[in-house]
Amino acid sequence: MGEPVGRPDVDRADWEAVAAQLGRPPRALRSVAHRCGCGLPSVVRTHPRLADGTPFPTLYYLTCGRLTGQVARIEASGAMREMTDRLARDPELARAYRAAHESYLAERDAVAPLGTQVSAGGMPDRVKCLHVHVAHALALGPGVNPFGDEVLAQIGPWWTPGPCVPHSAG
Repeated sequence: MGEPVGRPDVDRADWEAVAAQLGRPPRALRSVAHRCGCGLPSVVRTHPRLADGTPFPTLYYLTCGRLTGQVARIEASGAMREMTDRLARDPELARAYRAAHESYLAERDAVAPLGTQVSAGGMPDRVKCLHVHVAHALALGPGVNPFGDEVLAQIGPWWTPGPCVPHSAG
């Protein structure tokens, strides 16, 4: 599947696990941001730019196939429209979501500013991609991204059937 290139902060076993989860070599990989209960990476941090300089604004990327599938089912149910509607009606939720957006931008810009106030997942005005919100919530912990927290509470312990890919022999 290729070799981890220039990523001393990601060991070979993690790189291989992420490549197996994605079914392709990972791009712009910086580090593992969260691990499933099974011990494998579930979220990675990425560089704000790909190797060729193309902007890659998704700072946190969900890698666990089982979790991404469960998030996709929630997306398909129309949850994002309902969440966006709640933003317009609930000023406290809107404030928390804006704070998640600002946190995301600050962390990404600390690595490499992209010169834009666009973060990811539709923040801060709408909910566009629950995968981004779940990855953000897992990487930084509860209380940072309200919609990521909400989706994770709905899903529960996704890792309990065991790893989504076999552990590397290392």
